Amino acid sequence: MIERLQKILASAGICSRRQAEEYIKQGKVSVNGQVVREMGVKVDPEVEKIEFDGKTIGVTEKKIYLLLNKPKGYVTTLHDPQNRPIVTSLLPRSTSARLFPVGRLDLDTEGALILTNDGDFAQRVQHPSFEVTKTYRALVSGTPTQDQLNRLAQGIELEGRQTAAARIKMYAPGPPATVEITIHEGRKRQVRKMFDAINHPVIELQRIAYGRLLLDGLPIGKFRPLTTKDLAQIFSKKNTLYNR
Repeated sequence: MIERLQKILASAGICSRRQAEEYIKQGKVSVNGQVVREMGVKVDPEVEKIEFDGKTIGVTEKKIYLLLNKPKGYVTTLHDPQNRPIVTSLLPRSTSARLFPVGRLDLDTEGALILTNDGDFAQRVQHPSFEVTKTYRALVSGTPTQDQLNRLAQGIELEGRQTAAARIKMYAPGPPATVEITIHEGRKRQVRKMFDAINHPVIELQRIAYGRLLLDGLPIGKFRPLTTKDLAQIFSKKNTLYNR
């Protein structure tokens, strides 16, 4: 079947479609020995030889979905020029070989992180159009007022762009206060920047859920496979956790 090259890379478990586009631009992908840098090229993986970083890729492989409770101090990239620990090092070598993280958590943030080899699935979780929510528990300096929390819920301007509406819940007033915030965007360090904007900087941050998929007592540094029911919870439109 003839398909776009970036979709084939995603289906083979190399990366998400978005990352596949970057790899193509970087000249990491070749078809029949010729490097391809253009977007939208269509090929037949059953007929043509497709290579990534010099290695021939397969057309399909068993899809794997894991939920990891990421510790602080680990980066959510597959390679780090500063030689910091990467999240896949927490997995058995036989499992980690073809998995990549769905989205990112910064070095000092812990909590729920999905790892998979399914690029199409990763695209659905990350792309704002699917509005998959992510819920964070933030320990913040001081105690934000209700007016300040309402500002975050309604959306505030960050770096020239308005944030989308968020769900906010005061979990423990403190000080320092613990606040739960649910968003469906994925801007870099967004939650930290939102609380900086109301002068209550984040002290500690943990992602506790994708959609309605919770960590549910998963120890830090440990992982578990996701079931079909778990995957459905990620995309559940009943995405508020406040009734739990």
